[in-house]
Amino acid sequence: MRTVGKSLPRTESLDKVTGAAKYAGDESAAGMLHAWIVNSTYAHAKIRRIDTSAAWRSPGVRAILTGEPYPILTGPSLADRPILARERVRYSGEPVAVVVADSEQEAKRAAERIRIEYEPLPVVNSPSQALSRDAPVLHEHLEKIRRYAQVFPVPGTNINNHVKIRKGNMERGWAASDVIIEADFAMPQSDHAAMETRTAQAEIKPDGRVCIYTTSQSPFAVREILHEAFRLSRDQVIVEVPLVGGGYGGKSAVQLELIAYLASRATGGRRVKVINTREQDFVASPVHIGLEARIRFGCTREGKLTAMQMTFLFDSGAYSDQSVIMARAAAEDCTGPYRVDNVHCDSLSLYTNHPFSTSFRGFGHPEMTFPVERGMDLLAKRLGMDPLELRARNAIVPGDTTPTQVPLDESTIGNLPECIRRVKEIIRWEEGRRIEAGPHKIRAKGVACLWKTSSSPVTASSAAAVTFNEDGTVNLHVGSVEMGQGNKTAMKQILAERMKMDPRRIHIKLGVNTEFSPYHWKTVASLSTIMAGRAVLAAADDAIAQLKETASRALKVAPVEVEIAGERAFLKTDPGTGMEIRDIAFGYKPEGGEAFGGQVIGRGNFIFKDLTEMDPETGAGKPGPQWTVAAQAVEVELDTRDYTYRLLRAATVIDAGRVINPGTAVGQIVGGMCMGLSFGSREHFVYSDTGIVLNRQFRSYKTIRYGEQPEYIVEFLQTPYGEGPYGARGIGEYGVIGMPAALANSLSAAAGVELNRLPLLPERIWRAAKEAGR
Repeated sequence: MRTVGKSLPRTESLDKVTGAAKYAGDESAAGMLHAWIVNSTYAHAKIRRIDTSAAWRSPGVRAILTGEPYPILTGPSLADRPILARERVRYSGEPVAVVVADSEQEAKRAAERIRIEYEPLPVVNSPSQALSRDAPVLHEHLEKIRRYAQVFPVPGTNINNHVKIRKGNMERGWAASDVIIEADFAMPQSDHAAMETRTAQAEIKPDGRVCIYTTSQSPFAVREILHEAFRLSRDQVIVEVPLVGGGYGGKSAVQLELIAYLASRATGGRRVKVINTREQDFVASPVHIGLEARIRFGCTREGKLTAMQMTFLFDSGAYSDQSVIMARAAAEDCTGPYRVDNVHCDSLSLYTNHPFSTSFRGFGHPEMTFPVERGMDLLAKRLGMDPLELRARNAIVPGDTTPTQVPLDESTIGNLPECIRRVKEIIRWEEGRRIEAGPHKIRAKGVACLWKTSSSPVTASSAAAVTFNEDGTVNLHVGSVEMGQGNKTAMKQILAERMKMDPRRIHIKLGVNTEFSPYHWKTVASLSTIMAGRAVLAAADDAIAQLKETASRALKVAPVEVEIAGERAFLKTDPGTGMEIRDIAFGYKPEGGEAFGGQVIGRGNFIFKDLTEMDPETGAGKPGPQWTVAAQAVEVELDTRDYTYRLLRAATVIDAGRVINPGTAVGQIVGGMCMGLSFGSREHFVYSDTGIVLNRQFRSYKTIRYGEQPEYIVEFLQTPYGEGPYGARGIGEYGVIGMPAALANSLSAAAGVELNRLPLLPERIWRAAKEAGR
C-alpha cells in the first residue's frame, strides 16, 4: 500500500490551528437579519395566550412568529413535532416564538418583552412513568401521524415505537439455565456538548430558491425535510454546510433550519441567522437519549449463555426524532457480541416531558451495552468465574447468528476472541482485578465487550466524482460532512491509493453544497468511510478506464496494456513509453490527426444491496452490512474514605478491518473513550419534579477535564471487511460504547457493591456502599 495505512495529517488541520477555518456561525452578509427564539419555561402546559404587543414596539423588529399560523408537523421517522409549539408545550425549552430584528441584541431585547400565559399540565418525568396508567398521553393521535420509517407506535399510549426480538425458545433456554440473574439499570439524558453550538441561516432568492447555510451532519436530510414540510421542490432547496465544530450525532437532527426558513419567509426572503446560546443548545435542541432497562440472563454452570431477556425503556423526550430508530438499533444488537440461542427483547421508545432525543455517538449502543456488560459481570460473580473468561467462552464468532438471525462470517464479524486476549494483556489483568494500593486506596479493573452494526435505511447510498485540472492534479467531490473525524482526509487517501498518486496532489472541498456535491445519505452510523469510500473507488475506476482508453488510442495498444500511476499513463511492458495525465485528461490530439477522448469525469456510487427491514414480530432481518467488535478495559483507584476516584488507564482493542489512517483512527477511538468516561462518570441532566432541566450551563453540567484523563491505549486488529474500501470497517463511534460499562464494572469491584445507575458520582457510590452496609 502506498497511501492507505499511513498517518497523514488531516486536510483541514492547518486552517483549524491557525484560526482560518470558517464555520456556519462565522458567515455573515450585508443586510442580514437576526432571529431570537423564545423558549418554554414549562415542561408541559397549555398555551393560553401569547402577547407580542410590547415586543412589536421594540426597535429593529421585522417579524414575530408564533406556532399557530404553521400547523406543520415534522420529524425524520414520525412527523410529530411542530416547528414552533402550538396549543401546548411538551418540554421546557421548546421553541414557542421567534423575533426577527436588525441585530441579535435587538431581537433578544424584543423577545424578552413577549408575555406567554401557560396552564400547567401533569408531567411525565421518566420512561417508566410514561408507561404508568395514570400518565398523561402526550400525543393523542399517534395513529394519524405520518411515518417515514419502519416504526410501530401504539396509539393511546406514550409508546412511539415498540421493537421486538424473538429468537429461539425461551422456555428451553430457562430450563437449560443453572444460574439466572436479574437486575435493573438506568442512565439519564445528557448532552452532546459539541464545542460549536447549532446555528442556521436561510434566504429566499428572488427566483424562489431557498438557500440554507447550516451546521449539520445531514445536509441532504435538511433538504428532504424542507421539501416534505413546505412542499418545496428538492431542486429549489440548496443546503450548504462548511466545517462542523463537532456533532456526535446531535447535528443530524433538523430543527433550526426550519425556523430560519420561516423567519426568512416572514421578512420577504431576507437572509436570517439564528444561533443557539449554550443554554439553548443544552435544552431547546435535541439531546443524548436516556434509558431504563431490566435484564434476565441465564447460563449453565460452565458459563455457556442459554437465555437473555431484556426490556429497554428509552427516554424519547417530547418528540420521537431518532429515538425510535435508536430503540430499534439497540434491539438489533441486544445481546452484545455473544452467542445466545434464545433471546427475548422488547425495546420501547417512550414520550416524556424532557427535551427530545436524537442520535448520539454509538446510536443506542452505549446505553444498551451498559446493562448487558454489567449483567455479564453479575453472571461471572454468581458463577465464581473470571469475567473475561466468561466473555471469551461466549464471544460471537464466524458461523454464529445475530439476534436478528443474520449468519456471520469472518468478513462481517471480525475477531472478538483476539480482542479479548489482547485487552487482557494490555490491562495486565493477571496482576489481579482488585488490589489494595495503600491506606484507603483500592485499585480495580473492569472490562466490557461491544459490537455495533449501522442500522441504516436499506436505501442509504453515496456518490462521488473525480475531475482533473490542467496541471494533472485531481479534484475529488463527495457529500460526506467533515466535522473533525478526518473523513475528507480518508477519502483523499483512498483515491490516492487507487490512482497511485501523491495525495497532496488531490484537492477535496471541505464543505458540502447539495446543489453541486454528490449525494450522501448522512454523515452518521460510522458508515462514511465505507459508503463514500466505495463510491470514491468506483469513481476512480471510471476515471482510470477513461484515461486508459484515451492513452491506448494514443499509444496504439489495447487499454489492458496501459497502466496509470504517478500521474502518467504508460505501457505495462515499457514504463518509459507513455504520457502525462494532464496531456490526456481533457482529450488528446496527435500531430496531424483528429482529437479524441474529451474531458475525463469519473463517476461512482455505492448502495448496500442486501439490507432488509426487520420482521415486526420476530425482528428477523439484516439491519446492517457488518458488525465491528471490540474489547475495552478501565482501571481506577478508589478512595474508600470519600468514594472519589481517579481514572488510571483505559484500553481499547478493536477489529477495525484495514485502517485507512492510523493517526486519525487513534484520535477517533481516544475521543470516544474520553466521551464515554465523561458521561459514565458525571454527565447527566438533573430534572426538577416538574421536568425542568436544572443544570443547563457548563458551570453545573460537568464534563471530564484535561487533568482528569487516564492513560489511553488503543490497538487495532485488521480482519478485512470484504465490502469496505481496502477492507476498512466503520470505527467512528466505537470508542465510546463500552466505556461506561467498563467503568461501572471497575468501580463495582473496587467498592464491593453493584453500581447499576449512571453517572457514577462519588455520592452515588457512597450511598450504594452505605445501603450495602459497607
